[in-house]
Amino acid sequence: MNTDQQENIIVRNNVIKRNGQEVSFDISKIINAIAKANHEVDGIHQLNKFQIRAIADNIAKKITDYSRAAHVEDIQDMVETGIMEMRGYEVAQKYVRYRYKREISRKSNTTDDGILSLIELNNEEVKQENSNKNPIINSTQRDYMAGEVSKDLTRRLLLPEDIVKAHEEGIIHFHDADYFAQKEHNCDLINLEDMLQNGTVISQTMIEKPHSFFTACNVTTQIVAQVASNQYGGQSFTLSHLAPFVDISRKKIRKEIIEERKITGEPMDDDIIDKITEARLKEEIKNGIQTIQYQLITLMTCNGQAPFVTMFMYLDEVPDGQIRKDLAMIIREVLLQRMKGVKNEKGVWITPAFPKLIYVLDEDNIHEDSPYYDLTKLAAECTAKRLVPDYISAKVMKENKEGDVYPCMGCRSFLTPDTEGLGEGRKHKYYGRFNQGVVTLNLVDVACSSEGNMEDFWKILDERLELCHRALRCRHERLLGTVSDVAPILWQNGALARLKKGETIDKLLFNNYSTISLGYAGLYEMCMRMLGVSHTTEKGREFAIRVMEKLNDACAKWRAEENISYSVYGTPMESTTYKFAKCLQKRFGIIPGVTDKNYITNSYHVHVAEKIDAFHKLKFESDFQKLSGGGAISYIEVPNMQNNIPAVISVMKYIYDNIMYAELNTKSDYCMECGYDGEIKIIEDESGKLIWECPNCGNEDQHKMSVARRTCGYIGTQFWNQGRTQEIKDRVLHL
Repeated sequence: MNTDQQENIIVRNNVIKRNGQEVSFDISKIINAIAKANHEVDGIHQLNKFQIRAIADNIAKKITDYSRAAHVEDIQDMVETGIMEMRGYEVAQKYVRYRYKREISRKSNTTDDGILSLIELNNEEVKQENSNKNPIINSTQRDYMAGEVSKDLTRRLLLPEDIVKAHEEGIIHFHDADYFAQKEHNCDLINLEDMLQNGTVISQTMIEKPHSFFTACNVTTQIVAQVASNQYGGQSFTLSHLAPFVDISRKKIRKEIIEERKITGEPMDDDIIDKITEARLKEEIKNGIQTIQYQLITLMTCNGQAPFVTMFMYLDEVPDGQIRKDLAMIIREVLLQRMKGVKNEKGVWITPAFPKLIYVLDEDNIHEDSPYYDLTKLAAECTAKRLVPDYISAKVMKENKEGDVYPCMGCRSFLTPDTEGLGEGRKHKYYGRFNQGVVTLNLVDVACSSEGNMEDFWKILDERLELCHRALRCRHERLLGTVSDVAPILWQNGALARLKKGETIDKLLFNNYSTISLGYAGLYEMCMRMLGVSHTTEKGREFAIRVMEKLNDACAKWRAEENISYSVYGTPMESTTYKFAKCLQKRFGIIPGVTDKNYITNSYHVHVAEKIDAFHKLKFESDFQKLSGGGAISYIEVPNMQNNIPAVISVMKYIYDNIMYAELNTKSDYCMECGYDGEIKIIEDESGKLIWECPNCGNEDQHKMSVARRTCGYIGTQFWNQGRTQEIKDRVLHL
């Protein structure tokens, strides 16, 4: 190939710089870097210009074949290999030293480039880190900038070097390092009952027990916003804690009506008074729920997003009688308003991401002759149109959780039943408890590191589990000594505790009160690398179950030794799925069926492209949910079901009988250019990048479309990185 031909090599893929910014590939930078190292060696050891050009051209060809943007570190590794292949050993030595000096120089201030790229909106990795954060607005940028500083401190000062290295290489993932320096916890169940019934304090202002349902709803939104600003994970509250305030309003309204009729001389007919009371009460419930929905969507916490909050709907959480009927009225109104959606700035009704809804299936609502079956039908209609609610089977959960039914903290993190003596009377306590944090083990890396050797696999797994254990201890020890004053709403005013000023939260970190989570990812790819088959096969399932039991045994051992509630957690990976995939490709190359995608599979899930029907998928995954006591959720991918509600109900009934926690993934999109409300498609552009396109008008502007997809147990609406986008594109229907 002559020089003119060489210059015609076109590289369509971009390069990801260390700060996350994507830039166009520039072959001259490779040539210049090799040339600088070349000039530093004696002439007899130098490469000639044709050899240098050949190295650069070979790298350009490799990058052209990539199915993703290449990281600058990948390219520098290729340069080293290329120089060595040309027998330029002395030049390679100089190049390695140059890289080392540059790395030392960068470490002198690791945050500048990251922060500047955030301000200039060039940091693609951070921009797409969370599909519910708008990276352009100032509050989000402030949070991300603080996160860059926290991550820098965490890497350099707060974590052991081997844990940092394992995190950066994708062997483990130390979640939420951008909040680690601040001594914040992950997620929780708000003790709303305590705060509403006994009063609370918000921003040094006493909030007494509400005197109406509407006021209780208003206070709830303020509590949720305050809690969200003092932690980094999700939170949940139950509608049953609002139910007692319905009757308070009923009595108040009835009293007002009697006074009005006295003034106007109207007859004191009890039936008429009761009918007017119930009509006004329904209007107050409607206004109260509307307040919750609109405030939680429009409120923005200090981290630049609406509060990540889940509302729990479980009829049997209150006694049978009037209070259960009142709770049913609240649930009905929540479902009706959510099904309607919210208007965007164009006035179009769209699907909001939050609050997430969970509806509990039980004997009093699952059968056609059940007293609250009409609520279940309404929930099915809401799921078909707006993706929520998700479903918990009371029957299966009671089998898995010592007879209890309670919500997850956010999207999937479940508390384990607390130690006897800590609960109220003989009941286990859940509201007011929390999670200390998560470290996730990349099971695919364990399999690839063992090169398929089973003996090596178990040995490496033991080593990696102990690495995760030490990383989790870092999370725990970071919270030790935290005084309640850092977040009064949490620790002093009832959301999680009623500690004294100056008192530490230490006692809440032990005795199985708060959990700490060992996450895991890539069970499917692990089986493919070790056995060459999916874990849905008999052989693969047996191996996958053994691995899950191993994780549980490790947590049980640590829990017994340390009195800390370690639990196995089916990690929701949004950006991490892409990070792990890139790290695996860098460490092990492209292995068909294992590392050949830009994502790895969440937790125990069946691979998104594997063809399996909805019922077999749910039944298969139920066994893995039992082994993920710290939290997990299953899903099925379905088409538009709005005209087939009986099919949705059939799935719900199957969930009730077979699996603890599951959801139906459908689509809810809208194109602002042409008004199309069908599914917005994912296509490849000329450079091979995945983009979203309206199939009706061809609109590719993300700012002019509304796309809602379930990504990790919750709905995302701000789009996703390339790895997660590919995963969404690869999904097959299960129904």
